[in-house]
Amino acid sequence: MERITISLEDELAVQFKAFINERGYKNRSEAIRDLIREKIENERLEQTEGTCIGTLTYLYDHHERELAKRLTQEHHHHHDLSISTLHVHLDHDNCMETVIVKGNINEVQEFANNVISQSGVRHGKLYLIPVEMKNKHHIHGDHAPKDDQKGHSHEHISPKS
Repeated sequence: MERITISLEDELAVQFKAFINERGYKNRSEAIRDLIREKIENERLEQTEGTCIGTLTYLYDHHERELAKRLTQEHHHHHDLSISTLHVHLDHDNCMETVIVKGNINEVQEFANNVISQSGVRHGKLYLIPVEMKNKHHIHGDHAPKDDQKGHSHEHISPKS
């Protein structure tokens, strides 16, 4: 592991110490590593090339005129990107949805923008993780394959960092 030294202005150092304490980091090094990883991942995502997994979370008032219908249409139009949706009733009017997404970064961002920009959607946030997706063919388990076991193919998803 490479050791580096950094200098911070006094106010930034105070804010960083508060950040470490609030998040429960054991040391400054791990906090800095996480911040660097986050920045690198954000840079990768801005390139809009490649594949990602992530979540799209938003709130909306289900009484808003035709909004639930428009959101459903967006989800169906992008059914290849939306893996699963968690729908929570917050009160008599407001709902929160979290959508698990997977696909091309550019297409996922377009889907998220279409949802978040709907009139009546509030607090929309997209969180993406760049990944590598590989199609693997194998047999699961610790045992040796039997003659009649041919295995199967499915995707393996690995984060890029």
